[in-house]
Amino acid sequence: MKFVHFESPGPPEVLKIKESDIPSPSDNEILIKVIAAGINRPDLMQREGIYPAPKDHSTILGLEASGIVEKVGSNIKKFKKGDNVCALLDGGGYAEYCIAKAKQTTKFPENLSFIEAAAIPECFMTCWSNIVDRGNIKENQNVLIHGGSSGIGTTAIQILKIFKANIFTTVGNEFKKNICEELGANVVINYNKDDFFKIIKEKTAKKGINLILDMVGGCYVQKNIDLLSNEGKLINIAYQKGSKINLNLMKVMLKRLVITGSTLRIRDEDFKGDILTKVEMNVFPKIKSGLIKPIIDSVYDLNDVIKAHKRLYENKHIGKIVLSV
Repeated sequence: MKFVHFESPGPPEVLKIKESDIPSPSDNEILIKVIAAGINRPDLMQREGIYPAPKDHSTILGLEASGIVEKVGSNIKKFKKGDNVCALLDGGGYAEYCIAKAKQTTKFPENLSFIEAAAIPECFMTCWSNIVDRGNIKENQNVLIHGGSSGIGTTAIQILKIFKANIFTTVGNEFKKNICEELGANVVINYNKDDFFKIIKEKTAKKGINLILDMVGGCYVQKNIDLLSNEGKLINIAYQKGSKINLNLMKVMLKRLVITGSTLRIRDEDFKGDILTKVEMNVFPKIKSGLIKPIIDSVYDLNDVIKAHKRLYENKHIGKIVLSV
């Protein structure tokens, strides 16, 4: 089979197409013939050498994929050869075939294409886990999503609509602003044009934000703390502007704030499977009815994986970048 490989960390150009044997699933695993694979920021970080694959995970890039079940392990009853599925992977998505844990695999709604289905696992599970499970979102709460036009951002906006939240988000240009407004965000702020801190203070009558989902970090962390309302929560899922900063934490104490963070990659399959079940129960019906859908920015052939990685670096994308295999 073909797969994407790199010998040593470096820029996108280190990625090469190689050949290897098709892997075999264990008793509790599934072999998927990959049709599409989502591109995620951790893929770039792994290629750069700053976020290596956990022990016992595949070193092949790719944390999510969609495709057709080719073979199932002896303990698998839920899936059979020929099923259309998508899965949150322990690596291995950038390939013609990949191994998936059964608990991390699902039959996706029939109104989705394989390209759209490949954009479900990482974003939808991350958003549900952090906004609903960890964030404990309540109806009519004020929620701020940084990076509203990203894969995570466009997903979060749509999930928050289920809870009738007041959705605030930040973006980098007016086109992205328009897209987020169309998706249902109440207040969208172009941070290259306006002061999001000032605008949010005004729009919330200085009451602040109940929940912030942030992937930026760096200088945003202090602003996030200052924007939170009493008992507010800040959840970090990435630190694109850096994780080492100087902070004044007095407001954490005075406002009884919760600052936390999470990553799915290192969690066990039972934890991931539980989140996937919640997505199936609560989000899939909305997808089937057309109220929610994965937003696709662009699709690249597996042979053009270098271009796909460069597209993510540009920060011009809206929604997900996907590889067609």
